[in-house]
Amino acid sequence: VQLVESGGGLVRTGDSLRILCTFSGGTFSSYQLGWFRQAPGREREFVATISRTGLNDDYADSVKGRFTASRDNARDALYLEMDSLQPEDTAVYYCAATSSIWRNYDRAQSYDVWGQGTQVTVSS
Repeated sequence: VQLVESGGGLVRTGDSLRILCTFSGGTFSSYQLGWFRQAPGREREFVATISRTGLNDDYADSVKGRFTASRDNARDALYLEMDSLQPEDTAVYYCAATSSIWRNYDRAQSYDVWGQGTQVTVSS
């Protein structure tokens, strides 16, 4: 299984941006998916997760109400819509996937496949 992120870039405070993660090499609908981010000098942190059907999702408190994760199981694609971006959202954003069943999906350890990341920079 491979994950490839795209769509990152430089935006201004208050802008919106949608990043994409494409999936290949497996059955997409069998995987729980997540978004994580890592800012310079900081540990990787949970952003969002979405269930196999796309009907259930969960978010970090820092992005709740501003970010929306979605998936298209027909296109093997995962999206993260980010609104009202702030400078503190600047980070490399990673998508992650797991076919395992866990109680919690807000931990990096729950995922076993990762993309290479896409940079999102928000200028003040």
